[in-house]
Amino acid sequence: MIDAGKLDQFVSAVSRVLPKGPRDVEKNVRAALRSVFDRMDLVTREELEVQEAVLARTRERLQEMEKKIAELEEKLLKNK
Repeated sequence: MIDAGKLDQFVSAVSRVLPKGPRDVEKNVRAALRSVFDRMDLVTREELEVQEAVLARTRERLQEMEKKIAELEEKLLKNK
């Protein structure tokens, strides 16, 4: 979920470029953006970084296992 502070910053930036109007415009923009972001199912930078670290560890483990399998296959071929 997107951080409320980030959403406020974004709405403020959008509001600055829109023509000045009633306060309802900003509320409507905020509601519309929140709805769009919620449907997009966004993750935070922190969540992304955690998943990147998990993926890196998984890749590392996979490479280790591939190397061990290759070594075992080589031993099996030598013993035949």
